[in-house]
Amino acid sequence: MNVEEEVGRLKEEIQRLGQLQSDGSYKVKFGVLFNDDRCANIFEALVGTLRAAKKRKVVAYDGELLLQGVHDNVEITLLPSALGTA
Repeated sequence: MNVEEEVGRLKEEIQRLGQLQSDGSYKVKFGVLFNDDRCANIFEALVGTLRAAKKRKVVAYDGELLLQGVHDNVEITLLPSALGTA
């Protein structure tokens, strides 16, 4: 799977697991994504995919590197501008 394809799958998973916000964005906690069985099967390196998505302005979150356990409560926001694009 290439990076663009992984970012596209990440968007789908955030919409599936996250909560729709009034501004059209979706929010999900890192721990929810990380501990989801379906995500574990899709993403070999979830943190790397998140960083690529952040660089492309698809998602936003505080910090650079998210670590399981330590950053489980960090909110990841799927930006409304990223919806509808592949």
